[in-house]
Amino acid sequence: MIEKQVLEKIKSGATIRVFERVKDKENERLSRFEGVVLSRKHGEEPGASFTVRSLVAGVGVEKVFPVHSPLISKVEILASPRKVSRSKLYFLRDRSRKEVRQRTRVTEQAQKAKIEESKEE
Repeated sequence: MIEKQVLEKIKSGATIRVFERVKDKENERLSRFEGVVLSRKHGEEPGASFTVRSLVAGVGVEKVFPVHSPLISKVEILASPRKVSRSKLYFLRDRSRKEVRQRTRVTEQAQKAKIEESKEE
């Protein structure tokens, strides 16, 4: 389950890393998926979810994660967006990596806050 403080920070345009438990036959391991949040749906309802997009080997990959899934062990917020023009960033699917970075540019304050948080841990 995702902590409430982290859940509030998962917004469109944020860059996050999701740790998901994956079961392979007998073993269980953690799988990481890092990318930009394209959308968040249904708030905090039982069916709430968020979509994360990443480029893997030059191919765009999107995963939809249920917010209340017991398979999600941890979510890290890597960067929060300064300001995005829409709540659903589906238009980023057609953009290059550089254009995505420019459209979801992070403020310096957010980066400094992230550095301070990592020092405290």
